[in-house]
Amino acid sequence: MTGPKTQLAWLSLAMFLGMTLWFSATAATAAIVAEFHLTSGDAAWLTMAVQGGFVAGTLVSALLNLPDVINARRLFAAGCVGGAVANAALAGAGSPAALIALRVTTGFALAWVYPPGMKVAAGWFDKQRGAALGMVIGALTIGSAFPHLMAAASTRIPWRTLMLSASALAVIGGLIVVAKVGDGPYVAKSARFDPRAITRVFSHRPARLATLGYLGHMWELYAVWTWIAAFATASLATADFGAAPVSSQTGSAIAFLTIASGAVGSAAAGLFADRVGKARVAAAAMLVSGACAALAGVVFGAPLFVLATLAVVWGVAVVADSAQLSALVAEHSPRDHVGTALTVQTCCGFLLTMASIRLVPAIALASGWRWAFLCLVPGPLLGALALRGLSGPGAPLARMPEARRSG
Repeated sequence: MTGPKTQLAWLSLAMFLGMTLWFSATAATAAIVAEFHLTSGDAAWLTMAVQGGFVAGTLVSALLNLPDVINARRLFAAGCVGGAVANAALAGAGSPAALIALRVTTGFALAWVYPPGMKVAAGWFDKQRGAALGMVIGALTIGSAFPHLMAAASTRIPWRTLMLSASALAVIGGLIVVAKVGDGPYVAKSARFDPRAITRVFSHRPARLATLGYLGHMWELYAVWTWIAAFATASLATADFGAAPVSSQTGSAIAFLTIASGAVGSAAAGLFADRVGKARVAAAAMLVSGACAALAGVVFGAPLFVLATLAVVWGVAVVADSAQLSALVAEHSPRDHVGTALTVQTCCGFLLTMASIRLVPAIALASGWRWAFLCLVPGPLLGALALRGLSGPGAPLARMPEARRSG
């Protein structure tokens, strides 16, 4: 068996490949809308469908304790394959309803990829768990950004080719996690089904605070990732570029820059978090990302390099807290139900994203894109406030007592 760092490298690669499914259709939205003559409502549901499916999948997984009852690596692989099949089927879809249903199915399958992947990473690291999860989230971020890069790189890539490519990558990710990744010693490989597992986890105040922080983070994150391309396209269209038109590929490039920058932020935050404190690093990232949400309207219409600078700073900050919030939940959860705890956390967070993802374009439709992101500011601010209970005087230093006796 190879060492933890090698295991982390293989797992990160698998996560990158698996999560290309998430934004594959979002990156091709313009082409899909044009071909199927989707209404604005259909387009919004197409965007939100993955979130909806993911919430349903994580809810089922949490209620059944699937990430703890079933080996997390095998569950990860099953999610990759299931999501790949549903995503590939988009190429043959004949109606908007079929498109949306397949995206829901893709999201449901990804519920078996993201939380189990986090559990596998947590199992290989104890003292350096913040850094390890930071690397995994960084890989997830790059995977989410990759379809935008493909869309920005060439206008000649048919959207069906984009779907099939993402599906092929996801299958490879599933194979990697089975063939190259093992089970670490710091979480239980499997556990018996416990109908009280959710109550058991969140009866512990630190786990609740970390989850509240995560909700604040998620209110902002996916709304930014989903709509930054549209915001950038609208912003650049109002800037003084003479007669040169602004293409959707430019917006896709800004979206890739924003999302991909998060990989740097996630990895860097992980390096500092284990020394400075996970809650402190997460709260600082939230304050920066909240400030960027407020400043987005100020730089609307500014030259490209100004918008790109905001995209990089925002992209770094908006996801830098994600891994640390998951690490905090893992630390303060019973060892035999870390997978369930992480799944409940992500379920609640992604349920909230469905509201913010729908709210941002509604504001843009009513009053324009300039101040559409302002509604996201309260999320990171409230999240940072919740984390004060984990970083201030009297903050808990150890996981809940059951975690030391379990597994």
